[in-house]
Amino acid sequence: MMMGTFPPTADKWAMPFHYPNFYNDMWRIYGSVFFDDVNYFRVEEEKRFDPERIRTFMFERGIASCPTVKQAIRETGNASDKNLTVVTPVDLDNILSQVPKVQTLFTTGGKATEVLLNLLAEPPAKSKYPKTNQGMDYPYQWQNDNNQNADVNNLTLYRLPSTSRAYPLALDKKVAAYKDFFKKIGKL
Repeated sequence: MMMGTFPPTADKWAMPFHYPNFYNDMWRIYGSVFFDDVNYFRVEEEKRFDPERIRTFMFERGIASCPTVKQAIRETGNASDKNLTVVTPVDLDNILSQVPKVQTLFTTGGKATEVLLNLLAEPPAKSKYPKTNQGMDYPYQWQNDNNQNADVNNLTLYRLPSTSRAYPLALDKKVAAYKDFFKKIGKL
């Protein structure tokens, strides 16, 4: 399950789906990784991506997507996580009960990783967080219907590079990181 932080303000949306900003490279990366075409999910020459095509692809590949933040305050008018105040993190108990076959969570940047690690019963020190392109065991305990702790799966958490163009990594290097990750988890 792919987990970012929180979408940009609605005026930046090019479509009603995850990673809606046309200038975020997420769907270019997916197009390149899976179809060797950065414009695979783009709607012809328009500045938007096709959310139905993306949904269909993700369903067929068994890739879920969910933000790590349910409610936030953007302190500035941009989508930078640096100026994002998390009000309510994701209700992971609810999400994981809907996708019980999830084995791997992967974040698209540092803030999303931090949010997920802070959901653990014993959050690790920041010095123990996975660095970009690294993974770690994710021992999340969730509450079942009887409010008893229950293991979901033996989850793994990977941190991938941010797909924001503000993140100082060339597109081809982001594509390579995502391609390596998807090969590692058997999606490629």
